Amino acid sequence: MKFTKMQGTGNDYIYINCFEETVERPEELAVKVSDRHFGIGSDGLILICPSGQADCRMKMFNADGSESEMCGNGIRCVGKFVYDHHIVEKKEFDVETKAGIKHLKVTDEGGKAALITVDMGIPEVTGEVPEPIVVDGRSYEFIGISMGNPHAIYYMDEIDDLDLEAIGPAFETHERFPERTNSEFIQV
Repeated sequence: MKFTKMQGTGNDYIYINCFEETVERPEELAVKVSDRHFGIGSDGLILICPSGQADCRMKMFNADGSESEMCGNGIRCVGKFVYDHHIVEKKEFDVETKAGIKHLKVTDEGGKAALITVDMGIPEVTGEVPEPIVVDGRSYEFIGISMGNPHAIYYMDEIDDLDLEAIGPAFETHERFPERTNSEFIQV
């Protein structure tokens, strides 16, 4: 099976061109290829598929095998892949995702995509502002935003001492977020 590993702003995924390849059990494959010690190593697996509604379709699976709605960094890599490989030969095109159809624009340099922009739509506030939450016995406040997938934004006085690798999973899988969330910690 042929694959491509790409990253967008540090999110790295394994991409498979399903215009040419068939993936039988993407959930299992995502777990295997994402393992950073015994696999290829990635944040997950993204399948680039034909679509009946758009120019192509993005199916995204996290490293644990769960299917995700959308990833802004991942869809930009999909855009570069389909443009550079002539799957889509337009500078503006649409990609079907589990979070709806997203519109992409390509800035071309020498026949290759040098920049991809995505119209992610208008962010949707998903709870009270701010919303209180207790994570590992500590109280926080966040603003819930959806861009097709859930985000929780925490404004904090100090972020330099946050051990994100240690605390991140507790925020991501908190019971408030039954389908997990992306957490951003911001110091203004």
